[in-house]
Amino acid sequence: MRFRLTSGVLWLALLCAVATSAQSSPDASCATCHKKIYDSYQQTIMAKASGKASDGLVTGEFFHQPSRVKYRVFEKDSRTWMSYERETDPKLKGQLELLYYVGSGRKGRSYLFSVQGFLFETPINWYSQEGRWNMAPAYTEARQIPMNLPSLVDCLNCHTSSLQAPVAGTENRFAGRPFLHDGITCERCHGSPAQHGDGKGPIINPAKLDAERRDSICMECHFEGNVAVEQPGKRLYQFQPGEKLSDYIHYFLVTGTPSTSVKAVSQWEALSLSVCKQRSGNKMSCTSCHDPHFEPSAQDKDRYFRGKCVACHGEPFAAKHHPEKAGCTDCHMPTLPSKDVAHTQATDHEILRRPRVQIGQLQDASHEPRLVAFPATDRGKETSRDLGLAWETLAQRNVQGASSNAERYLRKAIADNPNEPVVLTALGYIEQKHGRAKEARDLYERALKLDPLNNDAATNLGVLEAGEGRLGRAVQLWQGAFDRLPHRSAIGINLAMAYCGAGQMELARRYVDRVLDFNPDSPEAQRLLQHMNADPVSCKP
Repeated sequence: MRFRLTSGVLWLALLCAVATSAQSSPDASCATCHKKIYDSYQQTIMAKASGKASDGLVTGEFFHQPSRVKYRVFEKDSRTWMSYERETDPKLKGQLELLYYVGSGRKGRSYLFSVQGFLFETPINWYSQEGRWNMAPAYTEARQIPMNLPSLVDCLNCHTSSLQAPVAGTENRFAGRPFLHDGITCERCHGSPAQHGDGKGPIINPAKLDAERRDSICMECHFEGNVAVEQPGKRLYQFQPGEKLSDYIHYFLVTGTPSTSVKAVSQWEALSLSVCKQRSGNKMSCTSCHDPHFEPSAQDKDRYFRGKCVACHGEPFAAKHHPEKAGCTDCHMPTLPSKDVAHTQATDHEILRRPRVQIGQLQDASHEPRLVAFPATDRGKETSRDLGLAWETLAQRNVQGASSNAERYLRKAIADNPNEPVVLTALGYIEQKHGRAKEARDLYERALKLDPLNNDAATNLGVLEAGEGRLGRAVQLWQGAFDRLPHRSAIGINLAMAYCGAGQMELARRYVDRVLDFNPDSPEAQRLLQHMNADPVSCKP
């Protein structure tokens, strides 16, 4: 019997729950004194970034040729649904109630559904720029339905307000509504209105903060980097305006590799490379050109942003520089295809003097990957923990040389602090890949003693235990992890194989059924079920 090694990737926490009505928006209290700003802000894409599925519904049908699956999004009995069925397999069909939408609709919109209290993204998205439905990014050529895509907390954090903490040990399960307020509310940039009281109490004005704290508010959602490492005991969604983002998360760029197309969510990175930003220094920020409370109409957009350019470059310069053009952005901030988010486009925030076809990230001519902390003010502050976890993330993506760098830094990180579960687990996975089972087991056991809900340590330790014949312990470890992460099909398959091998077929089928509850198009689960029902019985997937 062969058990599969489950990836030790260090996932960010996710979220989930049942759909209930959102609490009244804290923006309402702001409107009492700032009604004009409030009314203007309600029309922006940030204010419309998320909500109940029924409030942002785009109905329609979509047939995905590679998987031969037909999808339909529709409304029935005042509820919103997505159905799916494969024309060549009448058994594969069903429908799911859509609870929330994510995305203003300017570029596109995704929908979220719940299975047994766990929140997931639909396998299809609405792409406004193309005016059609299509598969979620990275799944355009998928042969199976990706129905077990957990709603990532870092994604929801940038589209919602008052994000709630997930149930302990889970990635995407919540005791109640996952987020209390739809869209991005005033408090996401200005802090809690409760502190403002009668209008005389303190409130955060980003323009009056120092540059690092001011820019942290925008960077939280408008910068992604190649690798992000959360700091010990911190979660990104806990960040509050007025704080330093670097206290919560450290970002890294990979340099020395060939450039790629512009990243859809890395506007801040591109801006940092612009001559405008470099010459202006801390005087320039996102709000130098963007008013968070207002968006110009399509007709006024060119004139509006031309005014921003003229404010720095002067009217005489603008009068001589292509006076026949109404705006500046078509040439200096063109809209280009985005590689990392399929079907969408992103604006070039590097503000180049001359247009180009692609935007590359920071790079050099060595073609040897290097990690560079971002922003520049964080360089020199990198810890062994940061670098070890960052390189381990890149090793999971098969970046050349990442594994050896990860091992080197993780060993130093453990020497500095021997009691951090996430570091112990990451090094344990490296030891496991190298075939050093004793060393890996020791690291996993230490991690679990410190954090009994460490799913990666439990899953991978279970693989080691099963490989050495201690199947009872392996099953115990896998059961806890699979209860908390039912969308990770490999764990459920391992459990089904273990019970099948022990002749406990009822329990084996129960775990296969649970895999299919969350991943109904899993070919491994379907094959294993067929083999267990065959004569003679086989326990191979």
